Amino acid sequence: MVPGKEIGLKIDQTLTQDATGTMAYLQFEAMGIERVKTELSVAYIDHNTLQNGFENADDHRFIQSVAQKRGIRFSRPGNGICHQVHLERFGVPGKTLLGSDSHTPTGGGIGMLAMGAGGLDVAVAMGGGTYYIPMPSMVRVNLTGKLSPWVAAKDIILEVLRIMSVKGGVGKIVEYAGEGVKTLSVPERATITNMGAELGATTSIFPSDEVTLQFLTAQGRAHAYTPLAADDDAVYDEEITIDLSALAPMAAMPHMPDNVKSVTEIGEIPIDQVCIGSCTNSSLFDMLKVAAILKGKTVAPTVSLAIAPGSKQVLNMLARSGALADMIDAGARILESACGPCIGMGQSPNSKGVSLRTFNRNFEGRSGTADAGIYLVSPEVAAASAITGVLTDPRTLGEMPAIEMPAAFDVNDNMVLLPDPPEAAAKREILYGPNIKSVPTGKPLEEDIEAELLLKVGDNITTDHIMPAGAKILPYRSNVPHLSQYCFGVCDKTFPERAKAAGGGFVVGGANYGQGSSREHAALVPLYLGVHAVIAKSFARMHKANLINSGILPLTFVNEADYDEISQGDTLVLEGIGSAVKNGENAKLVNKTTGKTYMLATGYSDRETAILLAGGKLNYTAQNK
Repeated sequence: MVPGKEIGLKIDQTLTQDATGTMAYLQFEAMGIERVKTELSVAYIDHNTLQNGFENADDHRFIQSVAQKRGIRFSRPGNGICHQVHLERFGVPGKTLLGSDSHTPTGGGIGMLAMGAGGLDVAVAMGGGTYYIPMPSMVRVNLTGKLSPWVAAKDIILEVLRIMSVKGGVGKIVEYAGEGVKTLSVPERATITNMGAELGATTSIFPSDEVTLQFLTAQGRAHAYTPLAADDDAVYDEEITIDLSALAPMAAMPHMPDNVKSVTEIGEIPIDQVCIGSCTNSSLFDMLKVAAILKGKTVAPTVSLAIAPGSKQVLNMLARSGALADMIDAGARILESACGPCIGMGQSPNSKGVSLRTFNRNFEGRSGTADAGIYLVSPEVAAASAITGVLTDPRTLGEMPAIEMPAAFDVNDNMVLLPDPPEAAAKREILYGPNIKSVPTGKPLEEDIEAELLLKVGDNITTDHIMPAGAKILPYRSNVPHLSQYCFGVCDKTFPERAKAAGGGFVVGGANYGQGSSREHAALVPLYLGVHAVIAKSFARMHKANLINSGILPLTFVNEADYDEISQGDTLVLEGIGSAVKNGENAKLVNKTTGKTYMLATGYSDRETAILLAGGKLNYTAQNK
């Protein structure tokens, strides 16, 4: 296990959600495998739950039919957000979990090695295939002390983001240790590992200890407990120490999760909206805190407050305890247990509005309002600010309400459908809809590629830039041809038409290209539009893997200064690229417009090389059955 060298992992559990799941199951069907071979696979419906037309409902019906036929559990719409439910009902310390969602590392809060990936990688894992990643380096974050009243787990991960940045975790696993760990509940740990995705980290993980056992016992799953911790002589590549007692309430300002300042430093700016929920902060613990702050108060007249409990379990327990009534009395708008506003699925703020959200991402335009200012905050800051109408340090509210967690959670898995037994499954029909189109596939790699530079972008381009989310676009995740008209819409709305007119071409990017979600649509749609290669200073891990799986070449500048020498519209030639990839050599890029030549690094593993030569992972898999 040498950092940077490819390793293969056996995957015990998988999860999918509906925005990426339809494509993942189309790919699984293309492989021709009868039943999944993992210990547990779960298909969740939590993203595309607004049904303005038939598209989302058809996708859900398709996923349910595949799940019941292929041996996958199906979490019905309304049961909750995949990461929240999986933590509650299915997570097992020490197991590997691969999910078609970038926030799958939430499972690290319970001691799982949980990673996000593109849907095709998840489909291969469901079929019993190995999951390959570059061996990460290890970062130890030592937590000392204890959080002060009104300071939350969200403030811990915001501090880590402030220190490491959105690209500081690329190629790394972040492991939390120290005496401060014992002061954090499993939901608090999960908040931290969830937003580790914003570091670009492969995953984040906490030890499995007596706190983990307490959580599993409360869920009626004490049998799943295994104690796990780092060896005493473990060696780390990097160490960071954070004194929990020194932290204050913080916020990530527009438009990046690492643009972090303390709430007092930002000041009491007027706000228009508050959204509480998402896979980051929708646990019962978070919701009880919010209800206690809101009890007996009224939301400020200038503020719209929306709250989405993370699971049916959480919503039921809020209702039975009276906490839900406290939220409603205060004027909160209660949303279904789903991702909702976090992915732009409803609750877009007003023009130039300021929205405080307990979510994990505040990328430009992600909320559905292009000119909105999105701030990421803790539930405590969100609730306090909803009452005052301005960004508020909750420590100004006086004594923090005491929250007592129940010794046992209400357990009712009636919204999780078990798959058909093999005999019944053989007779079940897979149900497709007219919006579900075939998966685009690449072509075998040519020796030379000449094309136009269609688009040049800067650093930290996210998958939201490449393939936006939101209520208008997400219903077409199973329809790549339709989806293609929105590609790079945040950067350049003319890109799709120009790409079609040119018959394809190249994209050039800066550092950390493709950060953000695991959505493979950010590779599949450029593939459909004829993008041959993306040339960048550096790539985010999941997006690079998705480009390779799609048969698009991810290439990096040997000399980063060459990035400045290339202009959009230039005619570029990858000379001898087929041989360079095959032989693991640097590639030559000739700029026919300027006459200059640049060197590009390939650096693929033998497996990645074979995939690229075949024109993508589906072609490669078909050739190697």
